[in-house]
Amino acid sequence: MPAVVVTGGAGFIGSHTVEELLRIPELDVIVVDNFHSGTPENLGRSERLRVISSDIRRLEGLELGSGDLEGIVHLAAIVSLDEARLNPRLAVETNVLGTLNMLEIARRLDVERFVYASSVAVYGEPVAIPIDESHPTRPSNLYGLTKLMGEQLAMRYMDDYGIGVISLRYFNVYGPRMRGGPYSGVIHRFMSALMRGEAVRIFGDGSQTRDFVYVEDVARANVSALTCGARGAFNIGTGVETSIRELLELLCELMGASPREVIYEPPRMGDVRRSRASYEAAKTSLHWEPRTSLREGLRRTLEWYKGSRYLTSS
Repeated sequence: MPAVVVTGGAGFIGSHTVEELLRIPELDVIVVDNFHSGTPENLGRSERLRVISSDIRRLEGLELGSGDLEGIVHLAAIVSLDEARLNPRLAVETNVLGTLNMLEIARRLDVERFVYASSVAVYGEPVAIPIDESHPTRPSNLYGLTKLMGEQLAMRYMDDYGIGVISLRYFNVYGPRMRGGPYSGVIHRFMSALMRGEAVRIFGDGSQTRDFVYVEDVARANVSALTCGARGAFNIGTGVETSIRELLELLCELMGASPREVIYEPPRMGDVRRSRASYEAAKTSLHWEPRTSLREGLRRTLEWYKGSRYLTSS
């Protein structure tokens, strides 16, 4: 039976991608994860699912066999701007060397499709809005640099070895199973603070904008990238720009809560002021477009997190 490998498959985006892949009949899914941020509880049970506990930084531990491997969805990465800045060696080893290792596996096993999880962070501060794929890539932080380096490696392997590489530049992904802890994203932090009755902290003045895209829409994009014939880089976003203050107001409305206090802190190093995707290329080549509004996505996310340890223990 043909198989697809998902690195980071027990993580946030990865586990949703695994669910989407398992909807395809007659397809096995192999998850490779070191459980740095993912958890086995994110994965369901299926006879067509195999889980390998391994680290993509060590090529010798990545034994995937020599069966009918149709594609690799490479999601394993250090995904936090702050974590990358505080631990640059780990970020480079994971996001660059780990990507090289997976590309080597794809080359050796003659894998036809390689889906690389890139990021809006490769663009840096935008010079035009909306951001399309022709926008200059000038990362403003180490995380964005590592994602760009991984993307460039993947494109090099496409040109030199004929691997069908498609790089998906995710904008700000949110939804059920978002990671908690010290490196969690703004939606998780706001939800957690409101649920606990704590102060809400905003970096900068809150007027900065982001393009928030729901995780199930991203999972569909990953599967579309595997099955389409396109190559190259594509934005995965909604085309909707939301300020951080607007996000907080919407969460307060949906949760029926008010922050105990709003504390404005200095902007984080490397944060951009605005972000909004053009996804026309993905719509044309991947036959993909977002289906979930921010309001509906937040409603589903809040419903999932009610009583979840992800909020009560982070």
